[in-house]
Amino acid sequence: MTEVALVGCSLAEDPDVPVLAAALERLGFTATALAWDDEDADWSRFAATVIRSTWDYFSRLDEFLAWSRSVRSLINPASVVEWNSDKRYLEALRDAGVPTIDTQYLSAGDDATFPAGEFVVKPTVGGGSRGAARFASDDVKAARAHLDHLFDEGFDVMVQPFVGSVDAVGETDLIVIDGEVSHAIVKHAPLGATLTSKPAPPARSALAQPTAEHRAVAAAALAVVPHDGPLCYARVDLVATERGPAVIELELIEPYLFFDLDPSAAGLLASAIARRATR
Repeated sequence: MTEVALVGCSLAEDPDVPVLAAALERLGFTATALAWDDEDADWSRFAATVIRSTWDYFSRLDEFLAWSRSVRSLINPASVVEWNSDKRYLEALRDAGVPTIDTQYLSAGDDATFPAGEFVVKPTVGGGSRGAARFASDDVKAARAHLDHLFDEGFDVMVQPFVGSVDAVGETDLIVIDGEVSHAIVKHAPLGATLTSKPAPPARSALAQPTAEHRAVAAAALAVVPHDGPLCYARVDLVATERGPAVIELELIEPYLFFDLDPSAAGLLASAIARRATR
């Protein structure tokens, strides 16, 4: 049988993987779960290597990107992985007219200007809210201390106003498989995870019905990605603002896809992988 690698990390188990593996096996593939840094893995034997839950990549970014460039038939491709690995991609979306959250990017030594009202400070490379912290407008001293901590850990930093709708209604995330929205969820992902917190899927989530405006913003965001044709998978995370839905993150590397809420989406992804596999 043709082999497919489903790539994760040693820090956490991904509940999506068994569901996707079963869907691939129904199509005649053998699915093997491996950590991306497994020194014994022979990546050349796989018809496709699918990044799924490499939830530790941000702490070893250079090593992870080098690995991604070394693997044939990588899904999503290494060029997309590198582009999406730093949240400065939001600048490309903004410049293309896609609604995003106002963001200030800082490197060590830069002066920060904090927004009025509540705001969020987080690393430009990260995932699962690790290293992200929320501050009140009068808590500048603590915010600067958190900035310095992230700088000391080697991260560049982004500062964004906190979007109040996240508390009220959560985020609306659209899962897009091979260019089509398969399902959407609303999730509540609290901030406050440390850089060393164990990664895990969001605990509070439910299926949602995306609006035409949600779909339009997601399509506009994906159109900016430097890649020809639809990606195998993507997740577009949106928040409600006074101007309508805005992209808070575009997840193209290792998004959790919530197959527990819509198991049929695993079959769609398996078919998309099969179309890209090298036989």
